[in-house]
Amino acid sequence: MNPLTRLGRRRASVLALLAVGALVTPTAATAAPDAPDAVRASTLGAQAAQSGRYFGTAVAAGRLGDGTYTGILDREFNSVTPENEMKWDTTERSRGSFNFGPGDQIVNRAASHGQRMRGHTLVWHSQLPGWVSSIRDANTLRSVMNNHITQVMNHYKGRIYAWDVVNEAFADGGSGQMRSSVFRDVLGTGFIEEAFRTARSADPAAKLCYNDYSIENWSDAKTQGVYRMVRDFKSRGVPIDCVGFQSHFGAGGPPSSFQTTLSNFAALGVDVQITELDIAQASSAAYANTVRACMNVARCTGITVWGIRDSDSWRSGENPLLFDRNGNKKAAYQSTLSALGGGAAAQRAAVSSTRSAAALPSSFRWNSSGALIAPKPDSTHNIAGIKDPSVVYYNGKYHVFASTARSAGYNLVYLSFSDWSQAGSATHHYLDRTAIGSGYRAAPQVFYNAPQRLWYLVYQTGNASYSTNPDISNPNGWSAPKNFYSSMPDIIKRNMGNGVWVDMWVICDSANCYLFSSDDNGHLYRSQTTAGQFPNGFTNTVIAAQDSKYALFEASNVYKVQGSNQYLLLVEAIAADGRRYFRSWTSSSLAGSWSPLAASEGNPFAKSSNVTFPSGSWSKDISHGEMIRAGYDQTLTIPACKLQYLYQGKDPNAGGDYNNLPWRLGLLTQTNSTC
Repeated sequence: MNPLTRLGRRRASVLALLAVGALVTPTAATAAPDAPDAVRASTLGAQAAQSGRYFGTAVAAGRLGDGTYTGILDREFNSVTPENEMKWDTTERSRGSFNFGPGDQIVNRAASHGQRMRGHTLVWHSQLPGWVSSIRDANTLRSVMNNHITQVMNHYKGRIYAWDVVNEAFADGGSGQMRSSVFRDVLGTGFIEEAFRTARSADPAAKLCYNDYSIENWSDAKTQGVYRMVRDFKSRGVPIDCVGFQSHFGAGGPPSSFQTTLSNFAALGVDVQITELDIAQASSAAYANTVRACMNVARCTGITVWGIRDSDSWRSGENPLLFDRNGNKKAAYQSTLSALGGGAAAQRAAVSSTRSAAALPSSFRWNSSGALIAPKPDSTHNIAGIKDPSVVYYNGKYHVFASTARSAGYNLVYLSFSDWSQAGSATHHYLDRTAIGSGYRAAPQVFYNAPQRLWYLVYQTGNASYSTNPDISNPNGWSAPKNFYSSMPDIIKRNMGNGVWVDMWVICDSANCYLFSSDDNGHLYRSQTTAGQFPNGFTNTVIAAQDSKYALFEASNVYKVQGSNQYLLLVEAIAADGRRYFRSWTSSSLAGSWSPLAASEGNPFAKSSNVTFPSGSWSKDISHGEMIRAGYDQTLTIPACKLQYLYQGKDPNAGGDYNNLPWRLGLLTQTNSTC
């Protein structure tokens, strides 16, 4: 949203050509809200994401040519762990000579499909090259270990969510002590601490985990040995962030104390993760009990099964996984999905999402309400227009944030209501009276960051800024503005010409968060950071798409389409007659290229020409707005059909200073939905 833009009628002969140009993608601290029924998911990863968790699998590079294997991988899982490709005997078979090819194959593929990556593993006594095992000099081994950690982590820096820094260092049986290994025998028990400190220096943003098996039963000596180590590390400031429980269970599933074990470790101040789950004979009850134990512990952040189909398992003779040898879902799949929170609603979604995924049409038709929300000036706010809305439905209410416009400038307003019929009478809370402050604030976007259990309000201040709030219904709870960037990225400075940097928009997949922005000069920019680093670390700013100035103007929205591997991009354009409208594109990846959907003036996503106004044509502009989402979290998930879009419109005869135009908010409802 550019407050400086003053739009008059433009030459139709020029803009008719501009508006139909093809899009060019360059190469380049309260409890978490319960997920509403509307966003119950039909796949494991999508359902886990509703509670801010991941559901992942171990992947073998050699199986990525198997279509059945990759089909399940892409559909079901939002996290990936390489089975062997990052272990020492692959990455550094001979001293100082590193091979990242197999690992890169998995990491690059996961990134292109929006899947979070776990790194496995840096220091382990097994699958270790002979040249390491034979070292007997402590200084040499310490140098070799630290160099290996540093080189591998530096190579994957920014692309790995969590690393298994040290794997299986404790002995089986009743000693509760560390096992004999070249690392313990030569360096002593302090090698684990040194490995973690080296790892923190190599990649400060990655989660650092200790990973082991047979530590699930709370009373076992091995469990207690690991617990004592983690407690000691936390008390002394040794950088450990998580503990991985491999969970290779027999047919009976987890021990009865498993949830107690997870809770007790989490109470030390670390995340807990189920990292290598498989269960002999894959009993439905055993899988459900395992998943419920994780779901009942707030700091249990995710589950990884060790393989996809039974034929892919290291325990293939025990049929321990969720998919049979032909790739079919087993009964344990359904119990796992239910335990993640899907239940009967997820099964209904499995039917409807298949239908709705194909229901995103190539053209759209809409009905518009009248003007639902107008400015409410008071003694200190002489508001001319209300603009740029962002909206979520949470806890039985619509929560709307918008820009307030007047000749003196812009700020933000918040209102909430239970039904659209109440929108016009809702109280307006002016956010310049909060810590957000006065001065230029505009074009808000609101979402809940589920992993952080925090609401974010993103807006423009001349920079890309944000505030946070643990309670969206408390307008006084927002923090003071912070900036995503120290300054405008150079690529934007070089390309925006006489435009203005505007309309910041954040969306996350399971691995990364992306910040989109516009420049009123035909460019859509994209920066990214890892989900774990957010809101910090936005780098790698690129031109995600470009077109002529008015064909790709501003007010971009990006959404995940529910029940599909598809994202929807909307960008506001200016038509030949000077009126605002929206074009649309789709992509299978937030970092990918965009394909036209309804992307021309003749076939727009939303324009006065494909909108019916039953109560009278109060606007010929369909301008900056927000889709009504299926949920409210950082994934920005929308339904694939029965769409609604809250937009700004105005009296077609209004003119004059742009900041004083009488913008109002109305609601579009899709009328050509196929489901």
